[in-house]
Amino acid sequence: MLRSLSGRFLILTAIFVMLAEVLIFVPSVARFREQFLLDRLQRAQIASLGLLTGGEVSADLEEELLRNAEVFNVVLRRDEARQLVLSSPVPAPVSQSFDLRDPSAVTLITDAFRRLAQTDPEVIRVIGEPVRMGGILIEITLDTGDLRTAMIDYGLRILWLSLVISVITAGLLFVVVQCFVVRPIRRVVGAMQTYAADPEDARLVITPSSGITELREAEESLHSLQRQLTAALKQKEHLAQLGSAVAKISHDLRNILTSAQLFTDRLEMSEDPRVRRMAPKLVNSLTRAVHLCEATLAYGKAEEPAPKLARHNLADLVTDAIEGERLAAGDLAVGFENRVAADVVLRADAEQFYRVLTNLMRNARQAIVRAGVPGRIIVSAEADTRDWVIRVEDTGPGLPAKARDHLFEPFRGGASSGGTGLGLSIAAELVRGHGGTLTLERSDENGTCFRITLPKGNFAAAA
Repeated sequence: MLRSLSGRFLILTAIFVMLAEVLIFVPSVARFREQFLLDRLQRAQIASLGLLTGGEVSADLEEELLRNAEVFNVVLRRDEARQLVLSSPVPAPVSQSFDLRDPSAVTLITDAFRRLAQTDPEVIRVIGEPVRMGGILIEITLDTGDLRTAMIDYGLRILWLSLVISVITAGLLFVVVQCFVVRPIRRVVGAMQTYAADPEDARLVITPSSGITELREAEESLHSLQRQLTAALKQKEHLAQLGSAVAKISHDLRNILTSAQLFTDRLEMSEDPRVRRMAPKLVNSLTRAVHLCEATLAYGKAEEPAPKLARHNLADLVTDAIEGERLAAGDLAVGFENRVAADVVLRADAEQFYRVLTNLMRNARQAIVRAGVPGRIIVSAEADTRDWVIRVEDTGPGLPAKARDHLFEPFRGGASSGGTGLGLSIAAELVRGHGGTLTLERSDENGTCFRITLPKGNFAAAA
């Protein structure tokens, strides 16, 4: 009970209501004491009215008047003169005097709680203004025993009333919280537990229905999160199935390409000079295809294999990638430009970095072709003491907003309606394997530029 939201809310409500009642109780008791004394002044005034005309009363009548007023004597003040109007024996000396003509709230509260703390009765003097008799002051003396008893009785009634009010208020708030807060929260928790049992079932996604603004916002956020998670899990399942299928296909394709390599070896013995010139390029392409199939098989087991770092001439790697893409472009108006200096040497895995370059240039070539206008693809490089920086840029139409939002996500970052987005995802992963980064440096109506940053590390020492 104490650990639940409703239980704690119930206890806190009772505490706060009691605190509010205590804050009310303090001035109430002070006001009750003031009213008690003013009532004694009023009674004394009434008892002395008959004597203001100069009449005399018997001793018995005087005693009865004082007994009804519950005071020991009554003194009237007029024009600084004091007149003892009614009197009787006082059982003890006057211990304190209280002026009720214009007391402050602090004075009233202090005097009230001092009276509650004093258990022994005392004789006090009270000074006040009589009702409808301006200019005349009344002094009375009275015993405080009845005052303290009346104050305690009044305080107990106030406390019991406060307790009843707090219990009723807390009970009502408990019911309201149960209906409007706890039950909707429990429904949300139940929906989360049900969804957690089978997060791939889209039917278990929560449907926002709460009428409370905050809970409705929480349900809508949970609804969006569950839908995204369900979609991600389904995509993960599809990717797992696709990976299994690709691994099987790559296995068979590797065997086919290996056989093709054996046949292309004979092309080098051809007497046709054009065939002999093209044969090495064909052999290199088949070799890369075999390596790609082997890498795909390794990826199906875990992830891309670690790069085999070695020193390579960057301009030669770029030239190989450009020639492959130039053949793929055919007669299309796509130009290629290698601006990498001939003396730039970097440390990388040649096959993996070749894949990075071809993926970036293939995307650029396809973008230019889709635009239907001539364009160029430019590869440049620069180096400083820490990094190699390679840029692959084109003069195409730029990436659409959707592609930029999910740039390196497989199956989401494709620039065209039929694209898969795998090329950039693979390129980014291969660059990360080299300890570098692949970022989009610019993409607008004038073209797109990707930046590859590879750390040199201890390259200079190794050289």
